[in-house]
Formats: sequence, C-alpha cells, structure tokens
Amino acid sequence: MKLYEALADELAGLMASGVLRPGEKLPSVRQQQERRGVSPSTVFQAYYQLEARGLIESRPRSGYYVAARRFAAGPEPEVSRPDAASTLVDVSELVFQVLEASRAPGNVPFGSAFPSPLLFPLDKLGRAVAASMRHVDPWSTIADLPPGNAELRRQIALRYQLDGLQVSPDDIVITNGALEALNLCLQAVARPGDTVLVESPSFYAALQALERIGLKAVEVATHPREGIDLGALAMALAQHEPSACWLMTSFQNPLGSLMPAEKKQALVELLAAHDVPLIEDDVYGELYFGAQRPALSKRFDSKGIVMHCSSFSKCLAPGFRVGWAVAGRFARQVERLKLTTSLSAAMPSQLALAEYLGQGGYERHLRQLRGALAGQQQQMLAAIAAHFPEGTRVTQPQGGYFLWVVLPESVDALELHRQALGLGISIAPGPMFSAKREFGNCIRLNYGHLWDERQAAAIASLGMLAKNR
Repeated sequence: MKLYEALADELAGLMASGVLRPGEKLPSVRQQQERRGVSPSTVFQAYYQLEARGLIESRPRSGYYVAARRFAAGPEPEVSRPDAASTLVDVSELVFQVLEASRAPGNVPFGSAFPSPLLFPLDKLGRAVAASMRHVDPWSTIADLPPGNAELRRQIALRYQLDGLQVSPDDIVITNGALEALNLCLQAVARPGDTVLVESPSFYAALQALERIGLKAVEVATHPREGIDLGALAMALAQHEPSACWLMTSFQNPLGSLMPAEKKQALVELLAAHDVPLIEDDVYGELYFGAQRPALSKRFDSKGIVMHCSSFSKCLAPGFRVGWAVAGRFARQVERLKLTTSLSAAMPSQLALAEYLGQGGYERHLRQLRGALAGQQQQMLAAIAAHFPEGTRVTQPQGGYFLWVVLPESVDALELHRQALGLGISIAPGPMFSAKREFGNCIRLNYGHLWDERQAAAIASLGMLAKNR
C-alpha cells in the first residue's frame, strides 16, 4: 500500500469511529507533513482520495473538512424481471414529448440528462480554446479528419494507460459526442431486423438508436446495484442469437448500477463465447466515488469484441460534443462510417481539449466534481427519505448522478411528470426507459445540480404529489 493510501485509510477510520466528526476541520497539509514526515504530495494525494470518496470536502481559502455524514437510505429496488420476448422499439415520441416539456427555462432540472454546467472549468476551457487556435496549423483542417486530432487521441490513450489498458492512438476514432460513437458502433455490427440485448431499464437514447435503425430489443433482467444478470443474459444469447449487446457497465443510466470487475470479466467471456460484440457505453466511468476508477470491460477483451465508447460531455465539457470509440476489430468500419456520415468532429473543440488535457489539472477537476456529486447525492437521498411515501425504494449508486426511484404501485409516473411540470419541476418518468413502456411507477432523478433550498423544496413537493396518488 502506498503512503498516501495508508494515510487516507487511517483518516477514514477516524471518521468512521467518530474521532473525526462531520464539519470538523482536518489538519492542514503543512501540519500533516511536519507531524508525519511525509511530502506535501503524499498528503494532497490522501486528501484528494478522501474527497473523491465523499468523506471530506474542500472549502476555498479555508482547508479540508469532514463531510456531512453519509445517509443510509431505505431498501433498494428489486431486480427487474422483463419477459424474454424481442420487440420492435417505439419510444421516441414519448421521449421527445418528455424532453421538450422538461426543457422550459426555470424548471428544477431533476429530469435533465446533464449535471450542472457550474461544476465544469468553463473559464479554463475557454482559455484553452483561445490558446489552441492561436497556434493552429491550417493543414489540421484536413489532417484532423477521421480518426481525429492526433494529439487528442494521444491524450485519450494516456487516460487508458492509467486504467491499465494499452490502447494505441490509431485505435481511437473521435466522434461528435459518445452518442454518435455508440450509433456508429451499432451500425457497424447490426442490420435492420436484427436483435440487440439491452438492460432493463435501459437508457432511452439506446432504445431510440435501435428504433431508428429498425432493430429489435430484448430487455434483460438487471440488478440495481451490480448490473445485468449474467444468467438471464446467457439465456437471451442462446434464444435470440443477437447481433450485439449494448450495456452501461459503470453507473448505468438510469439505475446507477456498477458491475464488479470480476462480473465484467465474466460478461466479456460469455459474449466472446457467442461471438457477440459488446457496445460498452462508458460516459459516466470517471464519476466514481470510490478510491479508483472502475475497471473497463475492454480490459478483459482478447478477441476485439468490445467496442468501448466514451466522451468528455458528462465530466468536463458538455457543449464541446467530443467523444470517441475504441472499437476493437470493428475500428475500420466505425472510422469509415464516421467519414461518410458527419465527416469529423469540430476541429476547435478537439484542439481545445487536447490543449487542456496537456496542461494538467484534469485530475484535480475530476476529484472536485466527484466530491460535489457525492455530497449532492446524500442530500437528495435524505430529502427523499423525509418526504416520499412509505414503500418508496431508491438506488444508492457509487458514482454518476442519477437515482432510480420506485414509488408505490398506485403512482403513475407519467401523471406525476405532468403534475410536477405544473410546479416547475422536471423528472424523467420510468416508461421512457423501456421498449415496452414498463416501469410505470418509477422515475429517474438527477442530483447533478447544486443542492439549494429550491431543490429541497422541489423534492418535498414531489413527495407530496406522490403521496396524494
């Protein structure tokens, strides 16, 4: 164990035992350095790790403090039990109606798919745009066609190396956000009429992608904490002979589930045995609350079947629309599809992100972002426990920024959505996340926006509406 990890564990133990209490200030970096005879870097690393775990918080010009005690919510939702039948997807109209109604300015954005832009270093990104454009090579407008800007791909490859995965920059295709990467991967392996396996509930944009191409969905039982049920997945593979499996293995939207590393390895081995590609949607992987980033399923891929997709949209630069795909043995098809559809991602965005990543500071931003999200999750969980009706079940994710809330059977999530909009509150109703419009008494809530009195009052109002159903 490294010195900073030992220090972090020691301090975490003091917090668990009550020696260090919520709100209490920690010794300064200099004090820790002098008392323990370690370097400032060791203390900073320990504090950063505790911050990422949501145990301490940084207060500007003041220091580090023990965070408010983590809230233990009630029972979590049960494992979903969809039927094994395939179905054509028809959710887009419902999704569009909900999203359009939820975008009204001034709404409390519990139904939003994005965290607050106030959590991102927009000033530093702006300076990176200016700096990169001052030194731009005119020929880059041609050279940065697919697979994309060479320096940005190199920086992304370095991020993979930190996660224990060797990826060549030549294997990375830059796209217009992760959603384009995912759609290109899907097009590379599936044709109209084919079947694709998805989680239950599933991210609505995945369902829309299947609908657009004319694919059938098979929704597979999914655990709210550990992700897709491998036994149910094995049965679906044998029964349906799918063309692909589209999953979020880390902090799934909407459940927030996280597959343990050993389960991800078993998943990849199972799919490899059937020669079924895995489209791995990993846009939330950097938003973990633990000590280290969850393992990528791609790490266990020896046959090139895992098509790993991610972006900077959820963790750094939502408006830049820069994502990428590492598509294994399908990389060439994905690159050609990119070239023939949208040609390339915007050059200024690619250059600016390459500039920002090269300057350093990304890890510090991520630590601060994770700490903020972890604290906001606890505040929302506590508010739900205080105001929602008896029998409510809610997930407790280890990362990301979504909660999946299962309300009593008497609650109609679509009607709750309509009533909440009348109060200036947006939510995401459960039927959006199912090809068969299931989860009629479920909602997804976004805790990625700064918690304040208005958000607290909105949760109280939602709880009142649900109790009156």
